[in-house]
Amino acid sequence: KWWFAKRFLHPDIVSTYDYIFLWDEDLGVENFNPQRYLDIVKSEGLEISQPALDPNSTEIHHRITIRKRTKMFHRRIYDTRGSTKCYGSSMGPPCTGFVEGMAPVFSRSAWRCAWHLIQNDLVHGWGLDMKLGYCAQGDRTEKVGVVDSEYVVHQGIQTLGGSSADKARKAEDALKNHSRSIDTRVEIRRQSTHELKIFKDRWKKAVFKDPNWVDPYVQRSWFNPFSFFRRT
Repeated sequence: KWWFAKRFLHPDIVSTYDYIFLWDEDLGVENFNPQRYLDIVKSEGLEISQPALDPNSTEIHHRITIRKRTKMFHRRIYDTRGSTKCYGSSMGPPCTGFVEGMAPVFSRSAWRCAWHLIQNDLVHGWGLDMKLGYCAQGDRTEKVGVVDSEYVVHQGIQTLGGSSADKARKAEDALKNHSRSIDTRVEIRRQSTHELKIFKDRWKKAVFKDPNWVDPYVQRSWFNPFSFFRRT
């Protein structure tokens, strides 16, 4: 979908719309009301958002996207389980200022920025969601959020390489026929990982080439007056 958005959803073309929904095709929307969703987004000043994911979704990649049943929306998560730990002091994605690439919703201003982040030649868009907070038109910890009261179900139906059920059937057939099954998802993941490296390298190169770039989210230490004295 990212190449489609880059080619056909130029900010000038869609400027008549207040919000852009750039969603995957495998989302169940039985519990989602777009008007109520936008009412919450507007009232809370969210420039970039997404509906929360039902906890019973087939695939959940980031804990911040899981629906909190007692809340209307949330902007961060506190969780010390797993490899990625989120504390009260965490100030960046995926602990806060983060939405996943499967169901982002952009304001007009945020989309004008995000459109320029999309790379023409990178199909899968890996790494893009970690940088979307830079397009939040302000503090990403305040302007980016997940709406809990209007939620969707991620069904995990993969159109690239077939669904999980298809893969299971192929594996079973291969076992019966004593033949080797080729999982195209492996190749897609390899390509996605390669594109992620390219995206990160381009980001670093762009920062290096711009002498006026100041990262608003780099945490700077307190001024130490003794740092000016040479050690002997």
